[in-house]
Amino acid sequence: MGEEISPRIRKSGKSKKNVCDEESLSKDECVVEIKEEDAQPDVVPDTQRAVVSKTRVFRTIHSRRKVMANLKLEKRKDKKERQKERREERERLGKKAPPKLVPRTIESTRETDHTVLTGDAEEDAEVLLDEEADEMASYFQKEAEPKVLVTTSEGASSPGVRIAKDLSRLIPNAEFFFRKKTSIKGTVEKAKLRGYTDVMIVHESHKKCDGFVLIHLPNGPTAHFKMSSMKTTNMLRHHWESIGNERPEIILNNFSTKLGHRVARMLASLFHYDPEFKGRRVVTFHNQRDFIFFRQHRYEFKSGQKVALRELGPRFTLKLRWLQRGTFDTKHGEYEWIHRRGEMDTSRRRFHL
Repeated sequence: MGEEISPRIRKSGKSKKNVCDEESLSKDECVVEIKEEDAQPDVVPDTQRAVVSKTRVFRTIHSRRKVMANLKLEKRKDKKERQKERREERERLGKKAPPKLVPRTIESTRETDHTVLTGDAEEDAEVLLDEEADEMASYFQKEAEPKVLVTTSEGASSPGVRIAKDLSRLIPNAEFFFRKKTSIKGTVEKAKLRGYTDVMIVHESHKKCDGFVLIHLPNGPTAHFKMSSMKTTNMLRHHWESIGNERPEIILNNFSTKLGHRVARMLASLFHYDPEFKGRRVVTFHNQRDFIFFRQHRYEFKSGQKVALRELGPRFTLKLRWLQRGTFDTKHGEYEWIHRRGEMDTSRRRFHL
């Protein structure tokens, strides 16, 4: 640059940086620093010359993005090297190795919740007694096998029908039902007469699946979830026949509160309590920050120590909106829990499941 750059001195008289943002950056601007602390706002003596910092001057946004990408790549390499050094140190020292570093995350700094189960039988005795007598107790005592009815909202289009059919295929002893114009209460009554234990309804709006209703029969409870990030088996480039008919294993992860246990028990009661391990099929409900991620995989043993996972589909994300006692009744039903955004979402570190 041939022209001399004149720095801008702030009126505070302290050492400041003139940092250029992405919008104001041009070919004649750069980051400058004033070394003297007692500089006047309008008078710049010859001894107080602006010293151009080592920050590069970018003439285009593309060049700056390229440099930032290289810096991020170097940081990732340094991080991997540090991790490798710590791993080798743990292998060398064995039991004398320092403890692993625990990352500070939103989950690890969550707000204190008195409904979180600690795993102690004495402290959680009340919750365990309630679970022994709740609506899903017959399933966990292996007295009743699940039989699920899967349907859609009225006038559903192809996306809703596809995800409903995928659910009916991956759940053992499940059937798909074209609801047409039958009401939810009418569908529930018909399901009771035919011996179904659960009713699943995929709600659709503007040809997009945005809701999921789970009704446990015959006496409830009923849960309504918001559905997002939905992908069917065909979207994942798999055929539904590759899923198989074996009863899958169920993984319920990170449901730590009393409400979370109740929701997890509802989800677990959809599948048979006696999995068939020869199918090597796993269905996962992973709770993270009150978002429930659904995945289905088949694991393959590559060697004695390595296992590969292959996703079968479908996949979607659920977020609980309300939980109601009894079967579906939005007018006169008794709600156990309702998600109120204005009252409950005031902190990022507050979780309910």
